[in-house]
Amino acid sequence: MGIKKSTRVVDAARVVSAETIMSKLEEKADKEKGSQLESFFKTGPGQYGEGDRFLGVTIPEQRKIARLHYRDCPFDQLGILIESEIHDHRMTALLMLVYGSESRIGKANLKPYIDFYFTHLDWVNNWDLVDVTCHKILGPWFFGRDRAKLTGLASSDNLWHQRIAIITTLYFIRQNDYATTFKISDILFDNPHDLIHKAVGWMLRETGNRDPQAEREYLDSRYKRMPRTMLRYAIEKFPENERQAYLHGEI
Repeated sequence: MGIKKSTRVVDAARVVSAETIMSKLEEKADKEKGSQLESFFKTGPGQYGEGDRFLGVTIPEQRKIARLHYRDCPFDQLGILIESEIHDHRMTALLMLVYGSESRIGKANLKPYIDFYFTHLDWVNNWDLVDVTCHKILGPWFFGRDRAKLTGLASSDNLWHQRIAIITTLYFIRQNDYATTFKISDILFDNPHDLIHKAVGWMLRETGNRDPQAEREYLDSRYKRMPRTMLRYAIEKFPENERQAYLHGEI
């Protein structure tokens, strides 16, 4: 039998640059789809995604590229990708960060992924970038740790930081831990933005999927004051007669 080559040497020889990832994404670009996505993600003047640019690469294609290269793309190259003005570059970088962090859960060197995420928090700046990453990267880290940093994000005046705070709690919910979801929901209760109303309602619904009584106890003292979109998302899976009772203030 031949001598097995060192994995460390092979990995070093296969380092993938940001430029390579960008080229691979460009090969899958669809200009028409990119234009549609720019409209869907509200990239016009004054809108929440103002100035964002899309190549039109599908998420499945981005996932393929990310899975293939996440082991070989170092943090400095991920930084170049995530600081790009092109949405597809940022999403692919974040997907690689997800795959990398998931491979390290429970191991000593997960912290660099957390530090990278927080260092580049301002580039996690659209709802899809938030929703596919934060609970998978930050959730395992903060589970069992102090969560003051998450409540700090919720208390900020940055829409995407606020959404990161509440969506990260999806990981806790899946561990049957609802306290932080309720705490952050209270912080965001009077938030004016529809994207936050949807996010909070979604997390309350996820809580109810696992513990219907816990969700109802949270709602019963708050639902009459709750933004309508938030309430609709929260009670979406309730029996119709109960859903109507909540909507009409008859609980």
